[in-house]
Amino acid sequence: MASSKLFFFSALLLLFITIISSFNFASAQQPFRCNSAGATCNALVDYVSPNATTLSAIRTLFTIKNLRSLLGSNNLPLSSTPPNFPIAANQTIKIPFPCICNNGTGISNRRPIYKIVHGDGLYHIAAEVFSGLVTFQEIQAVNKIPNADLIEEGQDLWIPLPCSCDDVDGQKVVHYGHVVAPGSSVEGIAQQYNTSQETLLRLNNLATPQSLLAGAILDVPLRACSSTVNNNSMDYPLLVPNNTYVFTANNCVRCKCDAAAMNWMLECESSQINASCPLIRCDNLYLGNATSSTSDCNRTTCAYAGYNNNRTILTTLAMESTCPASDNKSSAMGPGSWNGVVILIINIIITTMMPFWTD
Repeated sequence: MASSKLFFFSALLLLFITIISSFNFASAQQPFRCNSAGATCNALVDYVSPNATTLSAIRTLFTIKNLRSLLGSNNLPLSSTPPNFPIAANQTIKIPFPCICNNGTGISNRRPIYKIVHGDGLYHIAAEVFSGLVTFQEIQAVNKIPNADLIEEGQDLWIPLPCSCDDVDGQKVVHYGHVVAPGSSVEGIAQQYNTSQETLLRLNNLATPQSLLAGAILDVPLRACSSTVNNNSMDYPLLVPNNTYVFTANNCVRCKCDAAAMNWMLECESSQINASCPLIRCDNLYLGNATSSTSDCNRTTCAYAGYNNNRTILTTLAMESTCPASDNKSSAMGPGSWNGVVILIINIIITTMMPFWTD
């Protein structure tokens, strides 16, 4: 009887291990493809903070020039979000950074810079300080370190975050390194970020939706709001994804993308953070102001058109629609996570074995 119990339990345990092994967990990260050699652009990546911290500390860690760039990327209010704003452990913050493309891939353009402190190792810096956004081998390669075990306290390291500047399906986009949460699906992520499952599979070299790995950094192309910025402007192309805002034209102009409210049209206004900025207007309308809507939902707006080498800010009168925009919000994310399946299997094993254990 004892041998039959052992055989039966072993068979169930083997089945459990076999099923668990079929689930995908995070593994080595594929580099982001970028075929636009020498191209530069702005990119975003998720940072899942391993410990409780502040926005100011994250800004310093990622060498972000000013706090407002971090606030804009996360759609946090400028006037009421202090530098010491708390970030909880495991909270996700979007990091803005400059990207450069070479050798078929994209990495952050000489930022962030991390200064080695006593007790650091490359693996610790990559996996723990920067939460696995890079590998220690990638840090070693870009910094031309012969021996990964021989680094010096006080040494500056360039941290090569993954990114891309490529157009996607003929459109300019902002490439966003999205850290995949357990239980996510390719379809759910595609719906959430207004793209398609096929696009995500192609960009990330995923053979099937089931190839998605929890903890992986997924290249998600973010659609930007349409704008009237001239192609010879110093900030062209001004790409602002949904639910973000940026400052441009020497911080004299603030532009935000609110797809639901503005039908994917970029909305710009005077920033009011720089006292030396000129008044920005189109004839009798100030930047961002508009005429009353007509019966067909249209209105005329003083829109931002860029700025030039002389720091002259350009504007244009643009026709905008005020009709309600379609709902681009995602339905619920994909089916439940593998955790539920694991619990179910454990319950089956316990329930099945209970009569044997109570004999």
